[in-house]
Amino acid sequence: MDVILQPWPWYVTGPCIALVMFLLLYFGRTFGMSSNLRTLCAIGGAGKKVPFFNFDWQSQKWNLVVVLGAMLGGYLAHFHLSVPTDIALSEATVSDLNALGFENTGKSLLPAELFSWEAVFSLKGILILIVAGFLVGFGTRYGGGCTSGHAITGLSSLQLPSLIAVIGFFIGGLIMIHLIYPILF
Repeated sequence: MDVILQPWPWYVTGPCIALVMFLLLYFGRTFGMSSNLRTLCAIGGAGKKVPFFNFDWQSQKWNLVVVLGAMLGGYLAHFHLSVPTDIALSEATVSDLNALGFENTGKSLLPAELFSWEAVFSLKGILILIVAGFLVGFGTRYGGGCTSGHAITGLSSLQLPSLIAVIGFFIGGLIMIHLIYPILF
């Protein structure tokens, strides 16, 4: 008997995220991936050189479980809980992506033109990773958190700065995909 795997619907996953956020808020914790990077740098001894990393990282060990869970969950979802399927895209989207050089549009969530080792280790791929990494690191530090921290923790605790940040994320994403992305690819 073949089991057809489908993504969990929003009415299951949404309440699961809400439950996790309620538990984190109840126990006085916050969620965000960038705080884990700070913790990993502190564990590695970066606090000896940069005061930002000089903090009691032992109090944040619990948050490293989030990183492990994200890696394990991604692995399980990709290799054990998903089936290759075509993605329903509009003809206009397929046409636009084909014009940008994407082949097999809609056949994979991760197009090989972006997510293959050949693409990553090309000169353009390395430059994009370096510039994007710098911008993400700078933006995360300057904005006081990352997208997951602001969008999940910040919004669930009704923080106005997080609402402003999330609106900025969406505006930045629209600018990127409609104006900058076509120039890069």
